[in-house]
Amino acid sequence: MPIHVINFTAPITSATCAQLIEKASTAVQQGASRLIVNIATMGGECSYGFTMYNFLLSLPIPVCTHNLGTVESMGNIVFLAGEHRSACTHSKFLFHPFHWHVQGSVDHSRMSEYAMSLDYDLVLYARIVAERTVDAREILETEKYLTAASRILNPQQALECGLIQAIEPPRIDAQSVSSIIHS
Repeated sequence: MPIHVINFTAPITSATCAQLIEKASTAVQQGASRLIVNIATMGGECSYGFTMYNFLLSLPIPVCTHNLGTVESMGNIVFLAGEHRSACTHSKFLFHPFHWHVQGSVDHSRMSEYAMSLDYDLVLYARIVAERTVDAREILETEKYLTAASRILNPQQALECGLIQAIEPPRIDAQSVSSIIHS
């Protein structure tokens, strides 16, 4: 059974979320033994990042994620869906405060809704990080990074914090079925 590789080099949007779901579903339908998602992203929309995370966890095959160079913001959540997680020697992870783009006028009710949603996303993000790094030597202060002080982790720090299990180059196999998501 072949290994399928998705090279995700894009922001997290509705379009790239749909592409990931389609390509991962195809891999399962084609009998993939494992899915590797190589990631390079500056992040994107919370709702689609959580959707991608939950979808990858639901797959009936092992999912491995690999940091190709930079995994930032909501990219960390998608990355954490990997059962085995690794990063290139020269890569980084970035945690930083959320920000939203609001267009047009906003009434009090809508602003309250945005604030509730932002708070809920922060709690959900921090919970996922804590669950996926439970046995780490160093505990990440995720809520602090999402509200006040950004943090960049190099691969060695990511290893100590439980974000990854290995520092290694991406696995490239001539028999793998590869696809790309880029925008």
